[in-house]
Amino acid sequence: MKHKLGAALDKYLMLDSCDKVIVALSGGADSVALLHCLNSVKELYNITLYACHLNHMIRGDEAERDEKFVRDLCSALGIELFVRKVDVVKLAQEQKQSLELTGRNVRYEFFKELSDKLSAKVATAHTASDNAETVLYNLTRGTAVTGLTGIRPVRDYIIRPLILCVREDIERYCDENNLQYVTDSTNLTDDYTRNNIRHNVVPVLKGINPDFMDAVSRMSDTMMDVKIYLDKISLIEIKNCKTDYGYDAKKLLDLDKAVLTHSLCMIAKNRGVVISNRHVELIIDALKNGGAVDLENGKRAVCKQGVLRIVDSSLSESCDKADEVAFSGSGFAEYISKEELKNVNKKLLINCINCDIITDSTVIRTRKEGDTFTLCNRNVTKSLKKLFNELKIPAEKRSELKLIANGSNVLWIEGIGVSEYGKVNSNTEGAYLITGGNYD
Repeated sequence: MKHKLGAALDKYLMLDSCDKVIVALSGGADSVALLHCLNSVKELYNITLYACHLNHMIRGDEAERDEKFVRDLCSALGIELFVRKVDVVKLAQEQKQSLELTGRNVRYEFFKELSDKLSAKVATAHTASDNAETVLYNLTRGTAVTGLTGIRPVRDYIIRPLILCVREDIERYCDENNLQYVTDSTNLTDDYTRNNIRHNVVPVLKGINPDFMDAVSRMSDTMMDVKIYLDKISLIEIKNCKTDYGYDAKKLLDLDKAVLTHSLCMIAKNRGVVISNRHVELIIDALKNGGAVDLENGKRAVCKQGVLRIVDSSLSESCDKADEVAFSGSGFAEYISKEELKNVNKKLLINCINCDIITDSTVIRTRKEGDTFTLCNRNVTKSLKKLFNELKIPAEKRSELKLIANGSNVLWIEGIGVSEYGKVNSNTEGAYLITGGNYD
């Protein structure tokens, strides 16, 4: 195991001289072996070693036993330990998500906090066996290339020195070094998806190919090379497809299927959601025909008027009565005299309102039902809803745009400019140049 650990450290350039490393220590065989092994080579790599333990408070006395065990272990090795307790069951109920996901989120929040505090890397005890189980789990959910890359050996501040080791290597190392460890009782059941894969699926595949774990590791490395290439291509194409409020559906559909699939996964990930192959196929259908696809984490992919967006599922286009601020004295615009108007850049005239149109009832607000706008120099009046639809302004943006209006007659719209009724003309004695003021 020590040889494989060294090979991983060197192959994936995990450590630099003088690094600080925090071992994520659960007390199980994998993390105990990792701590012990890194402790034995810390002088060779010139690193400072710490440990951290998260008590999930899921298993009552057993969780307290684990915490005591890691405290005693770190005390015996002379390694500084950081411990945190979190009631993950209660938190999962509050956040309405699974225990597995909640526990993972809490762990990595803890890791990030310590990493920032100590300017350290965090070493987790993930192995080639864990990697194979992760790939199989992703396959069962339906995955694209990213899911086949498995567990990355290095990700930001996280390193995985045991990623070339299989579970048998860990058990042998613990036996040879007389290492004690604790066993999480939940790992002995099939209650969790990964445990089911570990206990019932992997043994069958290893029966077909005894080197199954190594085979998956090699495939993951290959898929990572493919992912890196697709990342580069997709980033360029995503930029080319970007519009003011989303992504051009036609341009997306013109991409090669592999690039389109990867691009959609990246777009979704940027909005905080991981999508499966099934989601990808549904989104592609929406790109062709319009429509919406419900995703995870309260998100929805919406393709409307040829624009794809990832929005919150709870999005509403309601037009509640907007708060109003009197235009006069708001500081939202600055007065410009007729003489000064002559020197105003023509590009700024779109944000100039004829002072003759301003009355005591002129207000700054957001949209309301019945609002209309007459397009400048076109003498065409439209409802705001129709105008926003034509301009493909996303629903979530529409209620945020500031307006200046006399009743339902909108004189100016943020990002669009002045209306025909509000524009300056040859008879204008003065104007208000919209500066934004302190209106909020």
